[in-house]
Amino acid sequence: MNIRIALLLSIAALSFAGAASAQTGSKMADMPGMNETASSASAPAAASALSTGEIRKVDKESKKLTIKHGPLTNLDMPGMTMVFGVADEAMLDKFQNGQKVRFEANKINGQLVVTRIEAAG
Repeated sequence: MNIRIALLLSIAALSFAGAASAQTGSKMADMPGMNETASSASAPAAASALSTGEIRKVDKESKKLTIKHGPLTNLDMPGMTMVFGVADEAMLDKFQNGQKVRFEANKINGQLVVTRIEAAG
């Protein structure tokens, strides 16, 4: 009998702790400045997800970019030179051969596609 009571008390205590934790989390999100901290902390993480590279060829006819790049961590690929499709054809007008860039590539429908690109500072 004592074991059952102890077990029920333990379950009740864990349930209470979980509910208190959930309430604390929502109260912290409601506090001024708490959401700003979280979003500013994620901004550097997003920037670090970009890979570095150099445009080797802009092929407007085929809608492709050839980029010599460093490791693509999100695709688990080492640095190399390869041809990518582009998510937006306007990207082809913004860059030229020899230009240093930071970019993100993803596998979409079995093809490697540049989904985000910017000039390297």
